[in-house]
Amino acid sequence: MPFKSAAQRRKFAELLVAGKISADTFEEWNRETGSKKLPDHVTRRKPARAAPKSKKSNKKTTTKKRSTKKKSTTTKTAPARPRKTKRR
Repeated sequence: MPFKSAAQRRKFAELLVAGKISADTFEEWNRETGSKKLPDHVTRRKPARAAPKSKKSNKKTTTKKRSTKKKSTTTKTAPARPRKTKRR
């Protein structure tokens, strides 16, 4: 993976001297970067903004007509019978 900035290259060189990374790793990154002119520092990207919400239109909307419900054609049930035992 190539270096993104000169500061990153310096940091990796420092880690190489300290012995925290291998020379092969540093050389691989250096080779992939090539002789590019790198910026001294890379700035962080701003987080992407959320898409703006759509505005409500001022159109008048017509109300839906309520549909009339049909009466159910169920048979009537018998009245409730009294209990045979007393409730406690």
